[in-house]
Amino acid sequence: MADVVVLASRNAAKRLELARILDAAGPGARLTGLEEFPGAPEVPETGATFEENALLKARAIAAFTGLPAVSDDSGLCVDALNGMPGVLSARWAGGHGDDRANLELVLAQVADVPDTRLGARFTCAAALVVPGSVPREWVVAGQVEGRLVREPRGTGGFGYDPIFLPDGFEQTTAEMTAEAKDAISHRGRAFRALAPFITRL
Repeated sequence: MADVVVLASRNAAKRLELARILDAAGPGARLTGLEEFPGAPEVPETGATFEENALLKARAIAAFTGLPAVSDDSGLCVDALNGMPGVLSARWAGGHGDDRANLELVLAQVADVPDTRLGARFTCAAALVVPGSVPREWVVAGQVEGRLVREPRGTGGFGYDPIFLPDGFEQTTAEMTAEAKDAISHRGRAFRALAPFITRL
């Protein structure tokens, strides 16, 4: 399995997104998910930054599988909420991965905020760890600026996509095609920056 890279996530939507981005970047290693590695650990996101969390997960999965591992941590940073939910984006409403509850809580928290102060950005840090006696590590970041809309729009994507309107666009990231979103998204930008390191494997 020397030509395999493991995505350190059980999020099927994220795996599809990364596979599309890597395919577009050119031939390289085959991407696989954690479902092929029973017993793979759940790695708590205890870091204070996106970069720390991405590295925590990639290091743990590289050590467990003995294969190169890719991970990311990403989230929504809202100006009116002092940059939150940030690294807490996936569990902002309490439970991990409850997209609808997280989205609704953010909308409730900015309900009285003027439209002019609804600036926000999606941020992503992506990490690649290659195991060995001296592991090799790379971390890159991607970001897309935009603002929140008051009502969810669109059925594509996941997470906060239905309430995020990127600068220069009239569609939320949930209204875009997968390819259009990949072209401008924070995760797309981060993984395209990481892709050359992956393809050289």
